[in-house]
Amino acid sequence: MISYSQVAAEPGDPVGLAASVAARLAELGARYDAAPVFPSESMRCLAAAGLHRHFAPVASGGIAFADMDTWHRTLMDVLRIIGRADLSIGRLYEGHVNALALVGWYGLPDQVAHLGRELDEGAFYGVWATEPAPGATIHTGKGGQRLLKGAKSFASGAGGLKHAIITAQTAGSERQLVIVRADDTERADVSQWRVRGMRATTSGLYDLNEVVVTEADLLGLPGDYDRDPRFTTGAWRFAAVQLGGIEGLLTEARLAMPEAARSDPLQRAKFADCVAATRTAYLWVRECASRAAREDADGPAFARMTRGIVERAALDVMELAARIVGTRSAMDGQRIDKIIRDLSLYLRQAGPDHARDQAALAWLDHDAWGEEDRLW
Repeated sequence: MISYSQVAAEPGDPVGLAASVAARLAELGARYDAAPVFPSESMRCLAAAGLHRHFAPVASGGIAFADMDTWHRTLMDVLRIIGRADLSIGRLYEGHVNALALVGWYGLPDQVAHLGRELDEGAFYGVWATEPAPGATIHTGKGGQRLLKGAKSFASGAGGLKHAIITAQTAGSERQLVIVRADDTERADVSQWRVRGMRATTSGLYDLNEVVVTEADLLGLPGDYDRDPRFTTGAWRFAAVQLGGIEGLLTEARLAMPEAARSDPLQRAKFADCVAATRTAYLWVRECASRAAREDADGPAFARMTRGIVERAALDVMELAARIVGTRSAMDGQRIDKIIRDLSLYLRQAGPDHARDQAALAWLDHDAWGEEDRLW
């Protein structure tokens, strides 16, 4: 059961618009979980609400937010709402807004204008950086054309998204961002994406061999993608989607508690622990988004710490919710079961122990919380 109400929203109100389509996204999410294919109808639902373009550069048709803090806080709430409804769609939408940000940061005027035209058609983008060895490269083919070689793995939305921004190595230089078509089903192989959660992300392999790279396809300069604090601090976005999943799980656990459970102090204690874990994660994600907005030099350390805190909260709430609800939490067709399966997979981001260790090193050196409230 999902508790979202259908609400009216103004065209320029992304949070209200996300809330207005959340129930529909949850309904579609159950269908795509049962028969996993690219969730075209869910993505059209987002586009119909205008959510595919709200966080684009203004020159591409995005909203002119008052400042970057407002942009980040609004996006955080939208990511949470979509994550509560369906974590698979949250993952795809987070990749899309990441791509919008990359074009805004590094795009030439013609690329920004082209993005606007694509968004007019309801296009969605992804960002693909993960790759099987030896990695994606740009090389010169016969006739002097620049061509791609290699593939991308765990490419969410492979074959379904219109475009993806990918990373490719150039000889003797850093990684270069390249805009490619992502909807060639002949290049997409999602046959190995047989997973218990996040099924509708269709995160498969995408073949890039012999894709022609024009000047207009090159986004920014070599090394732009990996520049901190933007690169590492950007983890706040997927943490916000994961937080939405935790909030959805907390909500469902509460709705599933019968009067007998609500009268039991042991069950209430478990529920209280769920609330504390969820709101702790919320506070860290909100603070991390604020650090990203001002491009804080300690944003990477903050994001690494936030990743671990959100993961711990999710693991605790998944266990406690299952203990509160009991066998029903593992029954096919129950929203609690779907959320737990999705979260279990989505939490498996790269290098969590290394990320926490790097955060600890930063805090040992200085209190990365910031000048306004340093403890040391």
